[in-house]
Amino acid sequence: MKKILVTGAKGQLARCIKKLQNEFEELTFVFGTREDVDITNKELLNSLFYKESFNYVINCAAYTNVEQAEKDSKQAYFVNAEGVKSLSEVCKEYNTILIHISTDYIFDGNQNIPYSEKDISNPINEYGKSKLQGEKYIQKLLNNFFIIRTSWLYSQYGKNFFNTIVSKSEKGEKLTIVNSEIGTPTNANDLAKFILHIIVTKSDKYGIYHFSNLGEGTWYDFAKEILINIGKIDTIQLKKTNYYPTFAKRPKFSVLSKNKSTKSFNFNILSWKKSLKELIVKLE
Repeated sequence: MKKILVTGAKGQLARCIKKLQNEFEELTFVFGTREDVDITNKELLNSLFYKESFNYVINCAAYTNVEQAEKDSKQAYFVNAEGVKSLSEVCKEYNTILIHISTDYIFDGNQNIPYSEKDISNPINEYGKSKLQGEKYIQKLLNNFFIIRTSWLYSQYGKNFFNTIVSKSEKGEKLTIVNSEIGTPTNANDLAKFILHIIVTKSDKYGIYHFSNLGEGTWYDFAKEILINIGKIDTIQLKKTNYYPTFAKRPKFSVLSKNKSTKSFNFNILSWKKSLKELIVKLE
């Protein structure tokens, strides 16, 4: 029986993992919120790891407000870099495998082919810079780790683009969506399955991996596909724009290559359109 600590328990990815836990009888989970498992509090982490014997930590805890990170970069680094450093140090001391979630925003978006794990990182906003520093701490401190970079994460839980579009459509609001950024919407339920697949297959192919659904599109494409699948495409006014004012710079292209992930773990990844459709059908 493997024991797994999942941090950031209130977030959408952790909630997707929690939804799946009954399908994995060989795994036992401890879900920690920021209140009881604060990754920036090393003393608390040490106390917890001393009491419990964790085989894995899935770190879903992060500072994810991209806009606010520009104004409060200190807090972003405190969580995404220094917090990850503390967690890595404790994982090293207690011989725990760390599975850490990172982001496509560690790339600048200047290329036009999917980014591989070997491509040079060059974040253009404070959020991306803080997440990259967290990656560097992990690689410096640990040998047994999985860093999983993902993109445009959404699910039925919490505040995300998918739920925002659904909510606005239910209110009959007009939608103007940016069409100048290209990436891949990723169903957090699929990412949760991928992470647990790594654990149950007892993989020791440690390192950096990319995971998103297959294909690519713009935020406008994503919004349009949501409206099509919820039957609102003919009733909601949807417009595209090439400019949407934001404080933080965003990469214009941040599609991730999944070749390494599919080959290493023999995992079938759905297209983003198919995964979105399946999620909506399940919610109906």
